[in-house]
Amino acid sequence: MSQKVEVPEIGFIALLRYGWRQLTSMRTALILLLLLGIAAIPGSLIPQRITNPIAVRDFYINSPSEARWYDRFYLFDVYGSPWFSAIYILLFISLAGCVLPRSLEHYKAMRAQPPATPRNLSRLEYHQEFATESGALDRADAWLSKNRFRIRREGNSLSAEKGYLRETGNLLFHLSLILILVGVSFGALFGMRGEAIINVGERFINVPTTYDSLALGKLTNEKSLSPFEIKLDRFLAEYDPRTNQPLDYTAWVTIREDGKSEKKVLKVNKPLTFGSSRVYLQANGYSPVVTVRDSQGNVALQGPIPFLPQDGNLRSIGAIKVPDANPPVGFVGNFLPTNQRLEGQGSISIFPELLDPKLLFSIWKGDMGLDSGIPQSVYRLDTDTLEKVGLGSVKPGETYTYAEGSITLETVVPWVNLQVVKDPGKNYALLGGIVAVIGLLSSLYGRRRRIWIRETSTGVEVAGLSKNDAPGLETEINNFVKAVKEGR
Repeated sequence: MSQKVEVPEIGFIALLRYGWRQLTSMRTALILLLLLGIAAIPGSLIPQRITNPIAVRDFYINSPSEARWYDRFYLFDVYGSPWFSAIYILLFISLAGCVLPRSLEHYKAMRAQPPATPRNLSRLEYHQEFATESGALDRADAWLSKNRFRIRREGNSLSAEKGYLRETGNLLFHLSLILILVGVSFGALFGMRGEAIINVGERFINVPTTYDSLALGKLTNEKSLSPFEIKLDRFLAEYDPRTNQPLDYTAWVTIREDGKSEKKVLKVNKPLTFGSSRVYLQANGYSPVVTVRDSQGNVALQGPIPFLPQDGNLRSIGAIKVPDANPPVGFVGNFLPTNQRLEGQGSISIFPELLDPKLLFSIWKGDMGLDSGIPQSVYRLDTDTLEKVGLGSVKPGETYTYAEGSITLETVVPWVNLQVVKDPGKNYALLGGIVAVIGLLSSLYGRRRRIWIRETSTGVEVAGLSKNDAPGLETEINNFVKAVKEGR
């Protein structure tokens, strides 16, 4: 009759220890790294609320029920979602718990003496026996020291080891991943990124209300913005007259920081620095300066309206919204820096500079919903509920009159897009990337090997052993034997 075997229950501490071992295994780290890559896919396919709120709003309008389900699973805010953060934190803990103890053990192994000479060297690969004069161990010691082997000498034998570079590179690569994760997390927690379009002659003040888009870190707020001002005095874009390709962009600005004003030049690859924040010249375009009058002749709108470029010749589109006119009107515009009309294509821009500028537009009237509380793009006009009034076009200095008023194109001024970035973790991420490359190269080209030599009553016995079957050991053994025999 078989006896029942009672298996003792695993205690709470033992269960925690088991869970920690599973979490800090390299297999778990690889699985979490794969999950992090998969989890990032929705962020590139679905519009994110922090970067494109207009697209999210359109998604709600077009598919309200589907959008609500998306919101429940944080698909409009993937990188700030609890499930993405959980994978990220677990990956960080897994890598740290896996790599740091291994690094400590590897450091101890590098500092330790090579293993003692085995009793039976003939069982090892590349074994050789030969007769030589006395002093073989001294000659072996000199050759091994010259070739930077770590040496252990005991009695009539000598053991040497070299090639920890492979394991060191492997650990450096994994440690660099931790450093990159630290850098990315620092940027997400304490960094910021914002963009603002300013016209020539306008001033940018580093406060939240002057940004067109602003993304603050999880642990930062509006008070963390560096206090500075930038006034765009002049902007010049140079283009190749044969290929229309840009040659250079230069912005002359006046900056004000800590009560001091200074003239600066801003270029694409030469940002301005304000403390830990950097200001980059990101893009450029044109703003038609228009004056819109209502049917009573009163000025309802006057000023520059930025248009967004659509091609290399800076054909730009935009919307001019005049809710204060009587009745409210809007213009869907198409701006051409160098206008030319082609058969079958209509008016196009053939060069990005202001050689023959022209503004083409359609006119709409009605309630544009600007007071509804729903965010709208300043560059687009929703015409679904509006009534079309007519079509028109103007050049600088011209006025187009319609039944509800008139529009005048006064002039055209350039605009530039400034990107303000504060990323305290970028240096860590950069250092992590450099260390990763160094570690990867070291792990690919490093080879670990051991060499033993023993003096016997009949001569000298030599053997070697390489880890992971690394090539080149046989040649190294032959050179070693030659040096021992010849004393060189």
